[in-house]
Amino acid sequence: MAGKTKRGKAGKATTKKSLQKPKGLKKQYLKTKPLCRVTFRLPREAAPDARSVVIVGDFNNWDRKATPLKHLKNGDWTVTINLERGRQYQYRYLIDDHIWENDWFADQYVPSPFGSDNSVVSV
Repeated sequence: MAGKTKRGKAGKATTKKSLQKPKGLKKQYLKTKPLCRVTFRLPREAAPDARSVVIVGDFNNWDRKATPLKHLKNGDWTVTINLERGRQYQYRYLIDDHIWENDWFADQYVPSPFGSDNSVVSV
């Protein structure tokens, strides 16, 4: 049936579209090392016409070239980084080397010294 909904957690209605793979941060804690493998995902809606996206933050000394994201067929951008457990990391996305964007799915946001907020991931 078209438009049929299912009842998800807490009785909320869900549609097929809302059951798609979630976007945002995915954390996988490694059993053999004190690391967390974090997959960052910037949705296509955040950078619809982007030619390049880089993630910059504490984990790469805010290096604008160190950690480029891969452009997926669906238009999203993604990268996976191993981060040391028990820490918080500040970061932002840099689109086409001049547009700064926060992560819509960050664990929290903190003010930066430049008058904007930084995204934060806690692992």
